[in-house]
Amino acid sequence: MAEDKHNLPPKYDSNAVEEGRYQYWVEGKFFEATGDSKKKPYTVVIPPPNVTGKLHIGHAWDTTLQDIITRMKRMQGYDVLYLPGMDHAGIATQAKVEGKLREEGISRYDLGREKFLEKAWEWKESYADFIRQQWEKLGLGLDYSRERFTLDQGLSEAVQEVFIKLYQEGLIYRGEYIINWDPSTKTALSDIEVIHEEVTGHFYHMKYPLKDGSGHIEIATTRPETMLGDTAIAVHPKDERYQHLIGKKAILPIIGRELEIVADDYVDREFGSGAVKITPAHDPNDFEIGNRHQLERVLVMNEDGTMNENASKYEGLDRFECRKQIVEDLQAEGTLFKIEEHIHSVGHSERSGVVVEPYLSTQWFVHMQPLADQALALQNNQAEKVNFVPERFEGTYLRWMENIRDWCISRQLWWGHRIPAWYHKQTGEIYVGKEAPSDLENWEQDTDVLDTWFSSALWPFSTLNWPDTEDKEFKRYFPTNALVTGYDIIAFWVARMIFQSKHFTGERPFKDVLIHGLVRDADGRKMSKSLNNGVDPMDVIEKYGADSLRYFLATGSTPGQDLRFQWEKVESTWNFINKIWNAARFVLMNVEDMVYEDIDLSTEKNVADQWILTRLNETIDQVNRHSERYDFGEVGRYLYSFIWDDFCDWYIEMAKIPLYGDDEVAKQLTCSILIYVLDQILRMLHPFMPFVTEEIWQHMPHQGESITQAAWPQINEELSNEQASTEMKRLVAIIRAVRHIRAEVDTPMSKPVELVIKANDQAIAEQLKQNQHYVERLCHTESLLIDTDLTAPDKSMSAVVTGAELYLPLAGLIDYEKEIARLENELEKLNKEVERVQNKLSNDNFVKKAPEKVVALEKQKEQEYLEQREKVATRIQELKQ
Repeated sequence: MAEDKHNLPPKYDSNAVEEGRYQYWVEGKFFEATGDSKKKPYTVVIPPPNVTGKLHIGHAWDTTLQDIITRMKRMQGYDVLYLPGMDHAGIATQAKVEGKLREEGISRYDLGREKFLEKAWEWKESYADFIRQQWEKLGLGLDYSRERFTLDQGLSEAVQEVFIKLYQEGLIYRGEYIINWDPSTKTALSDIEVIHEEVTGHFYHMKYPLKDGSGHIEIATTRPETMLGDTAIAVHPKDERYQHLIGKKAILPIIGRELEIVADDYVDREFGSGAVKITPAHDPNDFEIGNRHQLERVLVMNEDGTMNENASKYEGLDRFECRKQIVEDLQAEGTLFKIEEHIHSVGHSERSGVVVEPYLSTQWFVHMQPLADQALALQNNQAEKVNFVPERFEGTYLRWMENIRDWCISRQLWWGHRIPAWYHKQTGEIYVGKEAPSDLENWEQDTDVLDTWFSSALWPFSTLNWPDTEDKEFKRYFPTNALVTGYDIIAFWVARMIFQSKHFTGERPFKDVLIHGLVRDADGRKMSKSLNNGVDPMDVIEKYGADSLRYFLATGSTPGQDLRFQWEKVESTWNFINKIWNAARFVLMNVEDMVYEDIDLSTEKNVADQWILTRLNETIDQVNRHSERYDFGEVGRYLYSFIWDDFCDWYIEMAKIPLYGDDEVAKQLTCSILIYVLDQILRMLHPFMPFVTEEIWQHMPHQGESITQAAWPQINEELSNEQASTEMKRLVAIIRAVRHIRAEVDTPMSKPVELVIKANDQAIAEQLKQNQHYVERLCHTESLLIDTDLTAPDKSMSAVVTGAELYLPLAGLIDYEKEIARLENELEKLNKEVERVQNKLSNDNFVKKAPEKVVALEKQKEQEYLEQREKVATRIQELKQ
């Protein structure tokens, strides 16, 4: 984007800065992976958002972190692919589309499968556009030329390939099992789509009569409506109370079915009566017991949660209404003799919120143990494992994989990947393949679709044209480098990507997985519709700009921790950007027609120049170190300190001396350093604040079309000077101390003061004399005396800094009692610091185990605190005389 080399506008306006900038980037193809063989590839695939609605603040956090990483890597010379895409989100999207149809007074069955899918695709196209607009607002550097969708042709082929191969390997099977059933959406759910909540229910205690009339056997249940499907009663084989009943029959109340009393080790003798009713069609544990004892499976419910023909007189009732009726009937006949309150964990559908029903159903499953074993073995290889950041989340992943259960992958939906299986109408034979059987009139395809997570599990490699392993995209960009996601979907998604990738490509899907937490409200509560405490990222951008939102999200917490959203912190970030804007305006107003080639840092530099360049090197080093660990909170801390404190508050102020002076050589050098440092600041900030950094950079003397393509800052050791850095720190300490004293005695900066500096040695005195113009200018001195052999002037305020003592003779302004009190307060603080550091140094563990450099630093602090304490104590005595 061509820019006139005019000054920046006086005020920072985020809307004006961000308007049209994204189109410039996309049209310039700055985000497209080039395939340049001279560059190392670096790949991040976006966790595909569901095409069901707006992106929330969690998405904004997630994608901001990805964008920071990819922008940084692009600037560091990598061939970056940040691949966009979306998920069809089977249950969620179908529910939305069906809801829309209900508003029109029709159902999906009125339309039929094909017409319904047309409606679903229309929904997808509409919301995909909306999501892209939000990506644009956030400034995500996505390569749209490679955008994917979990139902596009390529991904559909990959899904079919995986299903067929797993079936051929015996790792996918079809069977009748107890699954999690959502009666609202009428579909199966996997274990991790079930949210368990503690609810207050009841234990219903009943007496089942024995067939021979000799008495009864007591059982208890929390779901009396399922008793209609009982086919046995089980007791522990070593429970002496029931030895005489094993093999006998009991009678199921209401129904009259004979129930065999069986012995099974599963039964807990200590719980309740020690006898349990067995309902193989409605309980997963009962299902297994039923298999061991060849029990009949009697299903008593319909798919919608109503009772079926096996429920006798309760047929047609909702399951919970049936519970109410059956309890009344059992009480009336004396079978139900006790009801006690019981708090227990009840599964609810993640999608619809209804109570999940354990339900006997014929479904497709993945046999997980062999896949889990491969994935677990991967983590034992340091060079090939997936690195979790923070490391503790590897434990979450391993626990899930070590306790894996078979995965129910079929869903009773229309929107999704239809299962590539056909059933012979006469023989019941199953055919699995990519193409339909040739004599199609004798076959019918399975009407179910695959679990959404089945296709999402292939995302890192299916998006790169797998199963064509010779494809240049797949060979270059897979495995990917980093995944960014929340800790809440480690089991849902991360684990599945790992085992599918290992099984089908032989490699990990990504080198690192950066785990972040949840965005909570200012009080730490989870955001929810019920609390009405959600935050729309688009509202934040409208008020403060994308750059403010991004920087707050990226730097507001440490890896793996939750983030509290606070409007005042976003506003604080806006203030930081405004500070940068004003600093850039000052620089640009002073560099006139300077071009990038005019930057020359070879001239002899003053202490401020050497210090700011040293601090720049230190900042680049710290930003690099913490970025490699994905600790962007620390990156933000170092950048903020360097930009706000060092560059804006100190260097720019000191730069005004040569800028407004008559030395043209010094003025040219200062302009070069201002431009150079500001340029490096903008490059380091760019991944966090892409819009404002591009805007300022376009007004700067620069190389290249866009800052997105600019090289990442490099440490230039030739520009570091530790001695100058030490001298500058002393000057800053002196200036701060004088300003602090002025504030204490209410002396405005406009009034000149006398200043006496007593240096500890001649070397320090010479350094201070060489740079006394900074002290004179920034302390506004009337007179300045620097020497080593000085006595404290009468009636003066004082301060102690490392290497020197300061005195401000302020006759008529000082309150001696207040000054003594101030010094005594300072003495108390120094006593505490001396005590703290001496305790540390007297600790053998610290001295032996800490690095030598750290121990030496503590000893240096001890010496400085002791010197300062002695001087303060002396000054107190002088004032008291």
